[in-house]
Amino acid sequence: MTSCCPEPLATAAASRKPLIRKHGKLLSFLRTFFSHRPPRNQLKQSGIVKERVFGCDLGEHLLNSGHDVPLLLKSCTDIIEEFGIVHGIYRLSGITSNIQKLRLAFDEDRVPDLTEDCYLQDIHSISSLLKMYFRELPNPLLTYQLYDKFADAVRDEDNKLLKIHDVVQQLPPPHYRTTEYLMRHLARVAAYGHETEMHSKNLAIVWAPNLLRYSIIGPWGQAGRRKKKLDFFLNLKTLN
Repeated sequence: MTSCCPEPLATAAASRKPLIRKHGKLLSFLRTFFSHRPPRNQLKQSGIVKERVFGCDLGEHLLNSGHDVPLLLKSCTDIIEEFGIVHGIYRLSGITSNIQKLRLAFDEDRVPDLTEDCYLQDIHSISSLLKMYFRELPNPLLTYQLYDKFADAVRDEDNKLLKIHDVVQQLPPPHYRTTEYLMRHLARVAAYGHETEMHSKNLAIVWAPNLLRYSIIGPWGQAGRRKKKLDFFLNLKTLN
């Protein structure tokens, strides 16, 4: 019959010693491992650690990739300008499975072939992917820091264009280069508004929430913020 009496303290302590020694060796190994592990920045530079494309800070992403503007932006806009001058471009959504497949490829540092039939036949998946990229930037393309200055600029009816231009010049270099590249692309798409029904105003409506947003609820009401964003984007031709 098994005894219900607890084992003597001396016996219990002795049985725990190997476990303590084992854990002590493990902790010692982990301390040594992490103390000799290269810094994260060094691991990034060597290519061992790769940052995801979506949800990564724009400046950090461009620094790590060595590109002037995001490769995803170049890849998507090239295809859209060649094959995507179609009705509702940037307004209509693509097939979710195609969008997720493309997102995964870019996140894994694999540039997908956007000329594959499955993507050309669903060109809206490429335009949806591009909007998603900008929507998920932790700091929007036009930055939280400059939001109030952009708001003030569009309120000044007499000097609106000049003030918007001045604020755009204050964007951090990665954000400025990317903004300029994107706006030139959207201007080219808008030129075909008679075919796509996506004139400047319609493009501004669908793009504004992805590029300019406030970090907290501010003094503008929702309708007011929407109108100010629209006014701002309609005047971004100052970049061209």
